[in-house]
Amino acid sequence: MISKNQAKTLRALHKKKYRHEYQQFLVEGEKSVMELLDSGWPLLHLFASEEFLREHASLVAGISGKVTPAAASELTQLGTLVSNHSALAIVQMPENPTLSWQSGEWLLALDQINDPGNLGTIVRIADWYGISKVICSPGTADLYNPKVITASKGSFLRVQVSYQPLEPFLETLPEHTPVLGAFLEGESIHQLQLAKPGHGGVLVMGSEAQGISRALAASIRQKITIPAYGTAESLNVGVATAILCDNLRRLEAAADSPLLP
Repeated sequence: MISKNQAKTLRALHKKKYRHEYQQFLVEGEKSVMELLDSGWPLLHLFASEEFLREHASLVAGISGKVTPAAASELTQLGTLVSNHSALAIVQMPENPTLSWQSGEWLLALDQINDPGNLGTIVRIADWYGISKVICSPGTADLYNPKVITASKGSFLRVQVSYQPLEPFLETLPEHTPVLGAFLEGESIHQLQLAKPGHGGVLVMGSEAQGISRALAASIRQKITIPAYGTAESLNVGVATAILCDNLRRLEAAADSPLLP
């Protein structure tokens, strides 16, 4: 059973103010908690149903944090999911990493992506396409918002996310580093040719409502777009990120395996 003090802490971690004050955040649901247990991240307290503890006894045995059995009703009431019959964990928040771009890798830079679901989805997309670094502007949604963690489906464990001003970061890049930005009026991603396939670069994405900010646009070296064949006004930023990442990987793969005449 979850105590009153434990319940108070769990409720507090729903809010950004207390997450950053305590340097702790929540991970909820069977799949996400299982990935967490298997990752070696510093888990502080696991609240789980008897069934979860029994079925995943070997994983639970390997953690150093406290374990408290809890009823499904408690897990649902004190978490943020509509329904949670499995597990809820309190996790130590890592320090904000200082990330840099390395030749040969693609990196995502997010400008004012303030919807938590979109940020979590983009972290998951980055993981899928083998992008291990995401740099967020200070105004981007909090990575440790429960909605971000849930939407990432465990990818937050594998993708490094850093918060820092984007303009100074882009200014530190070597002169010929590709810095692509998603704009409605950009060059079609279908027509894009990579100057140096395998060199990697930075893909900058702005919010669906505002796009890339005017101040940051000056740092973009090549504007790209996804061609529209219908009349929709725009694409969700998560969907757009996936399409662009897929095309960038396709272009690199084609350059690595040119067709024989």
